Amino acid sequence: MTFTLATWNINSVRLREPLVLRLLQEERPDILCLQEIKTPIEKFPTEAFGALGYNWLVARGQKGYNGVAILSRLPLEDAGERDFAGLGHKRHVAARLENDVVIHNFYVPAGGDIPDREENEKFGQKLDFLTEMRDWAQEEKPQRAILVGDLNIAPREDDVWSHKQLLKIVSHTPIEVEHLAAAQDAGNWVDITRKDIPDGRLYSWWSYRAAEWDTADKGRRLDHVWATPDIANAAHGSRIQRSCRGWDQPSDHVPVFASFEI
Repeated sequence: MTFTLATWNINSVRLREPLVLRLLQEERPDILCLQEIKTPIEKFPTEAFGALGYNWLVARGQKGYNGVAILSRLPLEDAGERDFAGLGHKRHVAARLENDVVIHNFYVPAGGDIPDREENEKFGQKLDFLTEMRDWAQEEKPQRAILVGDLNIAPREDDVWSHKQLLKIVSHTPIEVEHLAAAQDAGNWVDITRKDIPDGRLYSWWSYRAAEWDTADKGRRLDHVWATPDIANAAHGSRIQRSCRGWDQPSDHVPVFASFEI
């Protein structure tokens, strides 16, 4: 089976339905994983996506915030969810393809603005979520699995516009990077984007606060595609669709793509 997968924090699938339709029409990924869909599933715009051939959906939704969805042209079945850190949020869902590859779609908490769990409850929740991701990987020992999503951490120095200036900014602090690395190591996850594009700055998010986002280019790579070692070598063609950040009423994130031959 050969397929192309994309992951995108859409920041409201109903508000940005036209953008999702445009991506599906122009890029034709076989599978699109969305985060922050911000809708109960009964209001998910399945009809318009189905008209383009995306007839399979595995999703978990909430009214107004969070929510994750896996939209596909290929048959897949629901493989469950986990309430990481017991937050009661819809931040994880899994789906199984016919070749038994399991796709895990994650939306890790952003963590607020203050990188101190004593002063900021949301930061503590983020660290706890990542710790449980580590423990889950150690318990499950995933195989033939792909993990994607908005992990809300830019781990490498070249995943941010300024390593020095962002060391105390949530998403690039050493403690977050350490927690993400522990979760990655526990599952032996391979960072597919960086396997394919090992050198140079890569960003998938630019703040809404920056009017001249393209010119200033103060981005971060918060969105990731990982795979277990048994299928990592089957991945290729990674890319980040930067142009989507310039579309009308864009998300502050852009899609990240990878292809697999499994």
